[in-house]
Amino acid sequence: MDQLASQGVNFVNATSCSPVCAPYRASLLTGKYQSSHGLVINELRLSPNHKCFGHVLTDHNYQTAYIGKWHLWANELGNHHRVQNAFVPPGPYRLGFDGHWAGYNFNHNSYNASYFSDTCQPIPYKDYEPDSQTEIAIQFIKDACLKDAPFALFLSWGPPHDPWHTENVPAEYADIFKDIDIPLRPNYSAEQDPHADAWGNMGEGYANKLKDNMRGYYAQTANIDWNLGKIMKAIDQLGIAEDTILVFTSDHGEMFGSHGRRAKNIFYEESCHVPFLLSWSEENFTKSTIDICLNTPDIMPTILSLMNLPIPSEVEGNDLSHSIYGRSGFEPDAALLQSMGTTAAWQNGTEWRALRDKRYTYATYRKNGKECLFNNIEDPYQLTNLASNPSSKNQLKYYRDMLAERMRNLNDTFENCCWYRDHWTVDRNIIQGAKGGSHDLGVLTDIISQHYSPDVLAK
Repeated sequence: MDQLASQGVNFVNATSCSPVCAPYRASLLTGKYQSSHGLVINELRLSPNHKCFGHVLTDHNYQTAYIGKWHLWANELGNHHRVQNAFVPPGPYRLGFDGHWAGYNFNHNSYNASYFSDTCQPIPYKDYEPDSQTEIAIQFIKDACLKDAPFALFLSWGPPHDPWHTENVPAEYADIFKDIDIPLRPNYSAEQDPHADAWGNMGEGYANKLKDNMRGYYAQTANIDWNLGKIMKAIDQLGIAEDTILVFTSDHGEMFGSHGRRAKNIFYEESCHVPFLLSWSEENFTKSTIDICLNTPDIMPTILSLMNLPIPSEVEGNDLSHSIYGRSGFEPDAALLQSMGTTAAWQNGTEWRALRDKRYTYATYRKNGKECLFNNIEDPYQLTNLASNPSSKNQLKYYRDMLAERMRNLNDTFENCCWYRDHWTVDRNIIQGAKGGSHDLGVLTDIISQHYSPDVLAK
């Protein structure tokens, strides 16, 4: 990762607009915010009616590949290993990735794991999941280089993700950290954040296993670093580095007890501040550190612009490619962050909206109107909430007005979580009985019947 940052551009203010797995992915692939793509919590199915990243690539004759975690298909909480939840059938719900497919909806156990191709028969990984996925990716790159067409590969590693125990990471990486005393962050709090949902709640005994969990996290991250290096080496050895845009980024971070929370789905830096590293031919840009406020919906239009491909008119993100070339151009005032509710369940009470710019984070909760304002330069651990400081009155008004305008432009009316379950069905496809949208039920039934055997359907 350090090498990639040194040889390319490093967006030091990259922000996850929705720092939770599935909503982030939907924003990445549609270039839209949660309030438009409709995937407001995990375990929903993204509508195929959006013009997505994969559609543009396929329409322009790119060889596409998607490898790894998808998390935009299953609409059932739990039962992740059931074939009907794990297998994304070929067709519109692959969102334009019509080429090589070695994916699964999601699974966080990285040993004895499987993926799917174009049938509902699971294919076991040979080894530790990220290692196997990397080998599949390298083989795709080698094969793609033999064909007279450009390629676009999305490699979606699952780790770092809990479970963090040593059985979920190769021993050689667990050994690196087994005797390391990793210090808790200065903003660690044993007092539970009252705004956290069930996934963010630390629970009883959390502190007792925290450092072991952190060691597992770092071990998994070290393995991802090694696998990224293998991808970079393969690209160099194939002689295609000068013609290849390589991006490394992430959907969210991990709280590990900071501010009395675990997991993600929150506007604090540990959760939403993500890496975004991009490498390409030195002829195309100058190595640099870029502090522009890059947000998740900006990724699709920015990369498509670098590739000289059209940006769909419905995209809400900004083309920030000029910053990579070192040119002047539009620069967002701040990144907008949205959380429509809990991580993966229909439950009210934890909704928030936020803005993050080069210096400050401003956030407000729907439930009680609590506001937060942090100076991330002077207070990187966000220990001091300036919202209660009279001297911040003008600053608060500035961000309140900006947030109101951004939400108004997106028609984001800051509803509670269950409102989306009960009322919003136009821009999404969620099949869960009377309370969910079912406008694409006929299409889905046709797709399933083509790829599931009668005995699987009966189960």
